[in-house]
Amino acid sequence: MLDYALLSALAAVVRTGSFERAAQQLNVTPSAVSQRIKLLEERIGAVLVIRGQPCLATEAGQRLCQHVEQVSLLESALRQNLPGLESETRPVTLRLAVNADSLATWFIPAMARTEGLLFDLVLDDQDYSADWLRRGEVVAAVTSHGRPIQGCNCYPLGALRYVATASPDFVQHWFAEGFSGQTAARAPCLVFNPKDQLQATWLRQALGSQWSEVQPPLHWLPSSQAFVDGALAGLGWGMNPELLVQDHLQAGRLVALKPSQPLEVPLYWQQSRIVGPLLADLTRAVLTTARAMLSPMSS
Repeated sequence: MLDYALLSALAAVVRTGSFERAAQQLNVTPSAVSQRIKLLEERIGAVLVIRGQPCLATEAGQRLCQHVEQVSLLESALRQNLPGLESETRPVTLRLAVNADSLATWFIPAMARTEGLLFDLVLDDQDYSADWLRRGEVVAAVTSHGRPIQGCNCYPLGALRYVATASPDFVQHWFAEGFSGQTAARAPCLVFNPKDQLQATWLRQALGSQWSEVQPPLHWLPSSQAFVDGALAGLGWGMNPELLVQDHLQAGRLVALKPSQPLEVPLYWQQSRIVGPLLADLTRAVLTTARAMLSPMSS
C-alpha cells in the first residue's frame, strides 16, 4: 500500500526542485522531508530523487510523481460532484504540454481566463507535444495531431499562421536578385531547435522542385521572442507567427519574403477524459481564446 504522505513529499521535492522549498510547501522541516523521501526509497527499493540544484526525479521517481498527481486530480474532480468531501488547501496544479509559439501568442490569455488552478507547462514542438499526453506525463496538450489520442477528447482550435520574415536590410543584402533556390541556399536561416521543421516546410512550399537542393546556413534560437529579435536585427530570416510580427510588418521593420505564401499550422486541444470535469473551465477558455485569435482552419 502506498503512503501518500511520503508520495506528497516526493512530488513536492520534484516540483519545487529542493528539499527546503518542499518543506515550506508542506509546512514541515527539511529534515522531515528528507526522512520521508528516505523511507519511501527504502520501501520502493530504488533511488527516487537525484540530489542537486535542482533536485530531479529518477525514472522511478517520475512515475510515482505522475501517479500522485493523477490521484490528486481525480480527487479534485470527485469533490466537484461530492461537495461534502474536505477541500484541498492548495489549488490543483495542471501539467500541460504546449508549443512555444502558442505560449508566446494566445495561450497565456486562455490561462488567465481560469481561476483556482495552477499551471506546470512543458514546452515542446506542436508535432511532439502529444507524446507527453500519450505517456501520461500531462493531462492536456496543444498539438498539431488531430486524431484523438486514446482516452482523450480532441477539439480543433484553429491555425497558427506563420510568415517568412526578415529585416529590409537583410532582404536587400541576400535577396536583391529575388527569392529563389539559389539565393535561399546562401541566406542565413533561423531555426528554433532540431524538431523545428517550419522553415523547411515553407521552403518546400515556396520553391517546389528547387527545395531539395536548398540547405541554408542556420542560426539556432530556441525562443519565440529571439526569433523576432533575430529577424529585426538582420541576423537571418525565419517563420514568425503573424500574431507576433504584424505590427513590425505594418511599420516596415520586417518584410515578408513571399507575402502571398503564409504557412498555416492547424492546432488541436487534446485533454484526458478521466479528469474532464476538472478541465472543463480551462477547456472552455482555451477554445474561446484560440478561436478568437487563431485563423480558421482550411476545410
